[in-house]
Amino acid sequence: MLRLVADATSLRAAADVIAAGGIVAVPTETFYGLAADPFRAEAIARVFVVKGRSSERALLLIASDEEQVASHLGPLPPMGRRLAEKFWPGPLTLLVEAPVTLAQEVTAGTGTVGVRVPAHGVARDLCRACGRPLTATSANVSGEPPSPDPDQVERTLGARIELLLDAGRAPGGRPSTVVDVTGRTPRLVRAGAIAWDEVLACVDHR
Repeated sequence: MLRLVADATSLRAAADVIAAGGIVAVPTETFYGLAADPFRAEAIARVFVVKGRSSERALLLIASDEEQVASHLGPLPPMGRRLAEKFWPGPLTLLVEAPVTLAQEVTAGTGTVGVRVPAHGVARDLCRACGRPLTATSANVSGEPPSPDPDQVERTLGARIELLLDAGRAPGGRPSTVVDVTGRTPRLVRAGAIAWDEVLACVDHR
């Protein structure tokens, strides 16, 4: 594994790795995540192998901005746009209808996919450099706690991935809140960094 300090040059190198089907560890506003191309089935298969994780569990995505989400996954529904305007960039993942172009394993056969615009410049810049949303599943072996520490990521996954973008310790804290916006009302899928009451208040005050 190559470990590079996150800067413009290393971001280009990371984008090349991902374009070739590789996996990059990248910091987010919570923990380090594993970034791969969600539109390439072979790349997604590798993510599951690296984590030792069952492919029956869906992967969450990150994007550079709402425009990138719309371009590759489809426009957000009105409720999703309101939540994105309020909480993006930030730890709110919106569950939306998945396009058929996504690798099927990303959705675990659910037909939906979770995506957020993270509040970490390196993560957004990597999505921008790749020109598409990327996976952001936590950079840890399945069953182990996620880590904000790049040294820990290197120790546990360094032999399994191509590149680690080192931007120091990630902030840590609770994982992103996951909200399903495919229906007429929001549905809490996973409690996390953004309180459910805040989500409901945003939707109710439109």
